[in-house]
Amino acid sequence: MNWLHTASIIFHVAITAAIVGLVLLQRGKGADAGAGFGAGASGTVFGARGSASFLSRMTATLAALFFASSLTLAYLGGKKPEAPKSVIDRVGVPAAPAQDTPSLPAPAPTTQQQAPTDQPVEAPQQQPDNAQTGQPPQQ
Repeated sequence: MNWLHTASIIFHVAITAAIVGLVLLQRGKGADAGAGFGAGASGTVFGARGSASFLSRMTATLAALFFASSLTLAYLGGKKPEAPKSVIDRVGVPAAPAQDTPSLPAPAPTTQQQAPTDQPVEAPQQQPDNAQTGQPPQQ
């Protein structure tokens, strides 16, 4: 995440908190009936109608900024990062030599090397099962 994305998130959260605060400060539509008879009109800073227009204008302005920052975050979140994400991605891996077949490890050397022969290999002869006859095995 780059610094522009982080700054946009902080700005977006600040606008969100300001909108919540402004909405909580505003009076509902039901409060107008009491204000029509003079109840509480003298206790306001902006007068009977001044606060409603100021707070509603500020809420509309912050709502427009909220939508703009939402679109900005959507645009920044959809872009692919250009920098590597980790230190491992930054390490340059040397290129392996190009080969058609994968390289296999060399076979381990043996103490007895057998010469290849063209003669077929005979299977060892099987001894008869002497367990049933009771005779000792032949060697």
